[in-house]
Amino acid sequence: MTTKPLGLGHVDHPLLGHRVVDHAHGDRVGVLRALAPEVKGNNLGPVLSVPDTRPVAWLAPETGGLEWTTDPKAIEAAK
Repeated sequence: MTTKPLGLGHVDHPLLGHRVVDHAHGDRVGVLRALAPEVKGNNLGPVLSVPDTRPVAWLAPETGGLEWTTDPKAIEAAK
């Protein structure tokens, strides 16, 4: 899969905005919101530089709620 940078460490993914299955978390289903570096701690200040870490998949529950992160290799399109 080729990815395109979107800025601030975010990268494009063909499943952005779509329902996906997260195999790393018990086949939990969510919406892929972003592929971006994971934020460590409770730093709510402005992003001054992109963390030098591999992007993770940011997923949100379909009905709203707390997002979670997972390895991008652990997701696939939900049926």
